[in-house]
Amino acid sequence: MTRVVVLISGRGSNMASLLAASESGALPATIVGVIANRPDAQGLLTAAACGVATGVVDHRLFAAREQFDSALAAAIEVFAPDLVVLAGFMRILGAAFVRRFDGRLINIHPSLLPAFPGLHTHRRALSEGVRIHGCTAHFVTADLDHGPVIIQAAVPVLDGDDEDLLAARVLAQEHVIYPQAVRWFAEGRLRVHAGRVLLDSAPDGAGVLIAPQLDPCPPC
Repeated sequence: MTRVVVLISGRGSNMASLLAASESGALPATIVGVIANRPDAQGLLTAAACGVATGVVDHRLFAAREQFDSALAAAIEVFAPDLVVLAGFMRILGAAFVRRFDGRLINIHPSLLPAFPGLHTHRRALSEGVRIHGCTAHFVTADLDHGPVIIQAAVPVLDGDDEDLLAARVLAQEHVIYPQAVRWFAEGRLRVHAGRVLLDSAPDGAGVLIAPQLDPCPPC
């Protein structure tokens, strides 16, 4: 069984979706630890209620990013994970940290990368007038939000959308594709070649683009 550590900064809704998938048997992986960079992260309570070990590495206690990264890596290694998953983890990780967990560090981002890396993705999508938005699960590299794409989900941008409505529709799809990405990792079906993720046994050897229904999804 694949051992997974989840990093969070807030409520951890994607962490909760992974926990639910694991507990239902849909995900052949065990969430062995949840670590937050904020002691008040609500997701810590969710994880503890599910019997998952939790920890805090408060970034505000470190003068330099490298010091924080080193402390975070040490806290992760206690759990001897096969995979580290970022689920709303709002800290940029340095190159040395990324190298340490190369090939076993995955993130979920609320846009169709490479479009709209960084923050405020829904606001920027609305400002640019795009008609299709979505989310991306990808391997983490030292380049912010530019790692090899594992899976994406597309949602329509509807007339009358505001940030909250669009964010809710995207988040519902994050809860679908992130467990799928972790499942493929746990099954040993993912490999990276020439900067692209190949999915073993897929007809074209590539990741899958999910096209959800056009109806708005309520927040999960």
